[in-house]
Amino acid sequence: MIVLNKSLLEFSFFVAISLSFSHGVRFDVTNRCPYTVWAAAVPSGGQQLNPGETWILNVAAGTTGSRIWGRTNCNFDGSGHGKCQTGDCGGLLECKDYGTPPNTLCRICPEPNIGFGLF
Repeated sequence: MIVLNKSLLEFSFFVAISLSFSHGVRFDVTNRCPYTVWAAAVPSGGQQLNPGETWILNVAAGTTGSRIWGRTNCNFDGSGHGKCQTGDCGGLLECKDYGTPPNTLCRICPEPNIGFGLF
């Protein structure tokens, strides 16, 4: 029997993928939670998503080490510095490094010659 952690379910958000291997990959990150989620991505940064909002990310073909994850219970000042309870990335709104656990993430490997890897 598979048991899902309640925080994992609460932390979920939807990522729709549109593929175009010769030009990279487009991700539509939509917050389908009833509360605010601070989406994060390396490369690409981060953004606050209120319920129903979408953040469009374009990842170039051949990019390696890409990840997308959600952060919760964040507080940032006007300069983008702050802290998140989950998935914090060095206290920055626009992440430059991977988030710290606990976090649920999507690892991305768009490869134009061999296909698309998603973990």
